[in-house]
Amino acid sequence: MLQIGEALPEFEAKNQDGKVIKSSNFKGKKLVVFFYPKASTPGCTMEACNLRDNYSVLKKQGYQLLGVSSDSEKRQLNFATKNELPFDLLADEDHDVINKFGVWQLKKFMGREFMGIVRTTFVFDENSICTNIIEKVKTKDHAAQILEK
Repeated sequence: MLQIGEALPEFEAKNQDGKVIKSSNFKGKKLVVFFYPKASTPGCTMEACNLRDNYSVLKKQGYQLLGVSSDSEKRQLNFATKNELPFDLLADEDHDVINKFGVWQLKKFMGREFMGIVRTTFVFDENSICTNIIEKVKTKDHAAQILEK
């Protein structure tokens, strides 16, 4: 997994509208990249809506937000539209971005083991250096975790 002190990996992926988003677009800006397992599931919806509800506070602090999952563009668009999300969601179906951050890992749920996205958030400064990693994401209070210094 990407570590604190490491640079933002170079990537490009399509967002919910089919527009290509590149990591280079965020040079000189603070960036929050949050990975979630599956669009429109209860935990992911709570997390995204908490970020939406606190978006103006995050923007005032200078943060850009980028959500990433392995869902299709259509599923990301439905998720963003239904929940009125004001930030881009990347449709990383080929796991390119997910693998560069190292969040595709073995998970255990109800006695089953499977590979999937581990809910993780990475915070980058204006120099594209990772300054914080949130591994124990509180879906109902995620913005507060990001704003804690």
